[in-house]
Amino acid sequence: MDPRRVAVTGIGVLASCGTGVDAFWDGLCAAPPEGERRLHDFDPEPFFANAKEVRRADRVTQLAIAAAEQALASAGEITGDPLRRGVLIATGIGGIGTLEEQITNFVHGGERKVSPFLVPMMMPNAPGAAVSMRHGWQGPCQTVSTACAASTHALVDAAQWIAWGRCDAVLAGGSEASMTPVSLAGFGNMKAMSSRGVSSPFSADRDGFVIAEGAAVLVLEAWDVAEARGATILAEVLGGASTADAHHITAPSPGGRGALSCMELALQSAGLEASDIRQINAHGTSTPLNDAAEAEAMAKLFGVPGPPVTSIKGVTGHSLGAAGAIEAVSVIESMRRRVIPPTAVTTEVDPELPAIDLVLGEPRPWEPGPTISNSFGFGGHNGSLILSPAS
Repeated sequence: MDPRRVAVTGIGVLASCGTGVDAFWDGLCAAPPEGERRLHDFDPEPFFANAKEVRRADRVTQLAIAAAEQALASAGEITGDPLRRGVLIATGIGGIGTLEEQITNFVHGGERKVSPFLVPMMMPNAPGAAVSMRHGWQGPCQTVSTACAASTHALVDAAQWIAWGRCDAVLAGGSEASMTPVSLAGFGNMKAMSSRGVSSPFSADRDGFVIAEGAAVLVLEAWDVAEARGATILAEVLGGASTADAHHITAPSPGGRGALSCMELALQSAGLEASDIRQINAHGTSTPLNDAAEAEAMAKLFGVPGPPVTSIKGVTGHSLGAAGAIEAVSVIESMRRRVIPPTAVTTEVDPELPAIDLVLGEPRPWEPGPTISNSFGFGGHNGSLILSPAS
């Protein structure tokens, strides 16, 4: 059978620059926040029945629940067979906050001090399971955990569930809450994070990412189903792809080989040529090797300067497994508002890199069209998602 068209009908987002779509967008177009990229004002209690439920959910699950609630509120009422409604929530690390807390309890108090809820709170599938139980969505409920590519992979896979007839609707996205003492120490000691506390993608002085927490969930639906219920269609998922570098646990393959193949396959799945792409939402972590590899891959595929490129991580920080879904929301809002948010902090492209058309300084007006959003993760995981304006 021919694949079904995949519509985006709802979005929810919690990021350090703003919670909810409007606040998030305003944050993307403003100066980056100072200090740690935490969700300082997030209150989970309105999303749970009582305080006990809150205590029994790790923060990564709390964020996923909140993002899914926002997405469903914006999508409107979704009915039909619950077995044809799926959930695919990604995370890079899962409930590490609970794990660290309970290890401390064990060390200081022995095994009797370890919570019986440790396992269900820390397991990476907890956010997706909680979302499915909250809303009674009984179709496939799975978790993707491919480091920083995870939620891009989740969106690509969820779209395929719909395109090939397994589901009529899927709640898909990612959640991350890994700003814990041991996690921060680990990232810091491996020199992945910026020593200056500043993310400046593709700049000459880039020296690592700024870690963040956050979540985003999208409602994906079969286009005909969404139209039949009178839903507002925000965007269309045209295709996507996943590849592996098979090179190194943290460093990208030389010349961006894996990123290049992933983008090429994504274009093939969408039935597009490189010349059809009107914007690139780059992974753009502000690490020396990853930005260089991605810039080389973009130049090889799209030419120089190629389509406009942006990375929102100068504002949002890097929310690891949730980053791809948060950036998908940015792409959709960019299309709806006909503006590309700038690559904050960066003032010029590193002259050692290919001369890509990086959006700098101010938001840039544009004529919306197919956009590719990239995510690359430790372990050599590559993900590319292609979105298009609703039409």
